[in-house]
Amino acid sequence: MMYDELENPHTATVLIKQRAIEYGADLVGIAPMSRFEGAPKQMDPRYIMPAAKSCIAVAFRVLRGSLRGIEEGTFFSNYSAMGYGGITYVFMPTAVVNLCKYIEDHGYEAFPMGHQSDWRAIDNEGVLRRGFSRPVSPDKPAPDIMVHLRIAAYLCGLGEIGWSKMLITPEFGPAVRVGLVFTELELEYDDIYSGPQLCNRCMACVRACPGKCISADKSVKVTVAGHDLEWGEIDTEACDLAFRGAEEGPGNYLPGKNNYRPNAISPFYQVPPKVYTAGKAVCGSGGCTRACLASLEARNMLTRKMRQKFRRNKPWSVDWSDYDANATNTGGTVGINTKLDTD
Repeated sequence: MMYDELENPHTATVLIKQRAIEYGADLVGIAPMSRFEGAPKQMDPRYIMPAAKSCIAVAFRVLRGSLRGIEEGTFFSNYSAMGYGGITYVFMPTAVVNLCKYIEDHGYEAFPMGHQSDWRAIDNEGVLRRGFSRPVSPDKPAPDIMVHLRIAAYLCGLGEIGWSKMLITPEFGPAVRVGLVFTELELEYDDIYSGPQLCNRCMACVRACPGKCISADKSVKVTVAGHDLEWGEIDTEACDLAFRGAEEGPGNYLPGKNNYRPNAISPFYQVPPKVYTAGKAVCGSGGCTRACLASLEARNMLTRKMRQKFRRNKPWSVDWSDYDANATNTGGTVGINTKLDTD
């Protein structure tokens, strides 16, 4: 094992950030574990690694091109596969695991964290799940702890928390996904973001969310590392439905259920299958990501400039007024020539 390379905090910070970018991350920020002081017991990573000194947040951009097909209404799977599932379950885990290997090769413990929320002891509202797990001792939280990835990224200086509760970065807006590394290695730490205010409460996210999941007037307020944060109250159940392109009503849009139909942002008669075990992002993050991205770009807030603007057409919707709740995926190819010329 080598020990010298990471013994100096400044040198170690430079090398780790360099490695993170080489492994595929687009943004890297680092925070001391003390910034988690005051976190709810079930969301405090210091219970996972009590000797940890540093939290490293890496952000991976969602390619704007992966959202293009949904903007046009013609190609939905690329965002679900490459912009959502691929980053969540393939690209980002590979990067944070390799970063941990690099740190542990120098004698310091490190553990990678991604979107590992399936085992969490709390539900989407922060309430302990009944009959799920119990603490191994009275002084510890119930397993598994859930670390809020976006809040951790905020603490590491990558951006701010917008009204939609999304992490908004000055480079890519809300079109990022976050992974974390916690380590016993002492590093130099980035300041919490204090640049130009990115979210101006324009409420584009509220208006464009297909599930009406983000409240325009009710908010959640928390204090994190001495900074006051506020975001719109989120209806997580409505988000879960809209995410898959569903709405309540007679229909068989969701397999095994007869009380959901496709909503106006789904062109599918039945919800498509999963990719990378998850990522049925049929809604294309229409409010929290795409509408926000268009708003930020219209206000010239993004530091990463593109040759053409993101939003080029008026947002579309699907007319399901003739939807047959008793049909079983009968209309997918009606009137469409699906024969392919392979010669």
